[in-house]
Amino acid sequence: MYLRDHFPIFKEKVYLNSCSQGALSFEVMNAYKRYLNDWQEKGSPWELWVERNETVRHGVAGLLNSDPNEIAVTTSVSAAVGSLATALDFSGERNKIIVDDFAFPTTAQIWHANEARGAQVVHVPAAGSSIPLEYYEDIIDEKTLLVSLTHVCYRNGVKQDVKKIVEIAKRKGAMVLLDSFQAVGTMPIDVRELDVDFLTGGVLKYLCASAGLAFLYVRQGLINRFSPTDTGWFAQANIFAMDIYRHDPSPTARRFESGTPPVPNTYAAQAGLQLVRQVGLAKIEDHLREITGAIKAGAMKRGFNLVTPVDPQKHGAMVAIRSHKVDLLVKWLEKDGIIVSSRDDNLRISPHFYNNFADVDKLLDCLTTHKELMV
Repeated sequence: MYLRDHFPIFKEKVYLNSCSQGALSFEVMNAYKRYLNDWQEKGSPWELWVERNETVRHGVAGLLNSDPNEIAVTTSVSAAVGSLATALDFSGERNKIIVDDFAFPTTAQIWHANEARGAQVVHVPAAGSSIPLEYYEDIIDEKTLLVSLTHVCYRNGVKQDVKKIVEIAKRKGAMVLLDSFQAVGTMPIDVRELDVDFLTGGVLKYLCASAGLAFLYVRQGLINRFSPTDTGWFAQANIFAMDIYRHDPSPTARRFESGTPPVPNTYAAQAGLQLVRQVGLAKIEDHLREITGAIKAGAMKRGFNLVTPVDPQKHGAMVAIRSHKVDLLVKWLEKDGIIVSSRDDNLRISPHFYNNFADVDKLLDCLTTHKELMV
C-alpha cells in the first residue's frame, strides 16, 4: 500500500474501481485549482498551457520508453484510434483489420465504421475467458493490414501475450495497434521491447488523473508514412502559422492530434503521472500481484466463481467474479461502503497501489454476506 493518505475517499469507503476511474487524490484536486488560478490570474497564458501539454507528452514517453516525438496527446482513445484510422488506406490487397473479442467497444466500432472505406474487419473469438494464440495464427494472414490488439480485457481482466501475438503479426507483414488502457500504470510497458507499431491509452484509470486526456504512440519509422485526415491546427508542423491555404502536418506524432489540447486535463495528467512515478511501476506491479492474489485466494476459498485466470501472469490489475445479479450486488456493496463495478455478469474488482489487505478483507466479508448473489 502506497500513498493511501493522498486519496481522501479511503476515509469513508473502500475504493476498488480503478479499472473505471482512478481514485481522486489531493494532488489532482490541487492541479485543477492551479488551472483555475492560472486562468484567473494570467488571463490566457497559452505559452504556459502549451508547455504543460508538452510536459504530459514527455511524461507519457517516459512511461512507455518512447521518444516524445512518437507521442500524440489526444482527448480520448476514440480520438486517437479514429485519427489513425483516417490515415490508413484500405484500397489495396492488405485491407483486413483484425479485432480481438476482448476489444473495448469504441475501438471495434471505429474499425467497423471504416468498412464503408473498404476495411474488412475480422474478429478473433474468445474461447471461454481466453483467446488461444493459434486463433491469431490462423486469422492473421497476408491480407492483414493491422491487428487491433487488447492488452488487458476490460470485462474479465485477462492479459494477452502481446509479444507472441506481435511476433505472429510481424511475421505475416501486419502492423499492430495495442490498446493498453487497462494496463498502463499497473506494470512497466516498453514499446521497444513489445515491438508494437502503435499503442494507445489514457490517464483516466490507473494513471490516477481524469477523463479528457489520452495518448497515441506511433513508432518513429511510421510517422511520415501516414497523414490523418482527421486533423486540426495542433497537428500542423507550425502550430501558429495560421495558414488556411494548405495542410502541413507535423513531422512528429503530433500530426495525429487535432484542435486545441485539453488544457485543464493536462494539469490533472501531470499530477497523476507524478504519483505513479513516485511509487514506481515495478513496485506497483508487485503490490498488485499480492493484492489480486489475496482476492483470488479468498474468492476461491469461499466457493465463488472466479472468471479471471488464477495464474498472475495471465491477468492484469482486475479480478472478475461471476454473479447472477451483478447490478444488484454492485449496489449492495456500495451501501456497504465498497466501490466496484461490473461488465457482463462479472463483478469487477480493480485495486491499485493505494489499496491494502484490509480492503480485501472487507470486500470478501461483504461478498460472503451477499453470497446468495454470487453462487
